[in-house]
Amino acid sequence: MTTRRAFLAQAGLLSAAGIIAPKLLSAKPVKNVGLQLYSLRDQLPKDVKGVIAKVAEAGYKEVEPFGYSKRAGFWGLDPKAFNDLLKTNGLSTPSGHYDMNQFFGSGKTENLESYIEAAHATGQSHIIVPSINGEFIKTVDEFKKVADQLNKAGEICKKEGLKLGYHNHNFEWRPVDGTTFYDTIIDNTDPKVVTMEMDIYWVVRSGKDPLELFAKHPGRYEFVHIKDMDKTHNNLNTEIGSGTIDFVKILAKAKQGGVKHFIVEQENYINIDPYVSIAQSAKYIKDKVSI
Repeated sequence: MTTRRAFLAQAGLLSAAGIIAPKLLSAKPVKNVGLQLYSLRDQLPKDVKGVIAKVAEAGYKEVEPFGYSKRAGFWGLDPKAFNDLLKTNGLSTPSGHYDMNQFFGSGKTENLESYIEAAHATGQSHIIVPSINGEFIKTVDEFKKVADQLNKAGEICKKEGLKLGYHNHNFEWRPVDGTTFYDTIIDNTDPKVVTMEMDIYWVVRSGKDPLELFAKHPGRYEFVHIKDMDKTHNNLNTEIGSGTIDFVKILAKAKQGGVKHFIVEQENYINIDPYVSIAQSAKYIKDKVSI
């Protein structure tokens, strides 16, 4: 016979379950894991078609290319041919890393215009600035100038149905006269035309907390780079889930940050075949990370 105390205890547990269950039910695994193709920069020039096929076999659904130029295309393929290759392998590309230093240095838009053409041809929605020449950001005034330039480039992209993004390393948090380049651009760019691609590895290596950035700038991070830190050598990468960064905890707050695309990147491999490595990383994210 159920006692009153047991009944109340059971009711309390049920009430708690009623509170927790919706949260558990709302969390979903990451399915469309992407790969920054810089991870396979040594392999791509030798056999772009074979590499892309292996990326799909490793469990990826999206790719983020880098290094495009109108002359060389994507490893010898023009944008349409590259897009066809991706489609053949069940892949899509939401974004690409495009060198914007010509624009920051001279204000000329020729390269940006070619990037916009490539983005349209491949179905990309975002043009990402992968880095910036340090010569352009030595002073706070130069920080502000670049923020203005990002807004201008973002407006150009917006007119073409695209959005600009900025990908961080760790130098962006170098303090200069009471501020940093990163704080300046995130505070002085229009969220409607400029998003941020958070490279979680570089945020952690800079001594910053990705969760604090999500909370401070909610909705600003439509992309994340998921790159783990080797336990012994912090300057090296390792497979996701094998290093020091708690991606399960960080990416649980992805919605707060506004994250829509989850992109694995690995810049070096330690005693492991690159294709085995990227497959292991994709599997970890799909099996362990819920958002």
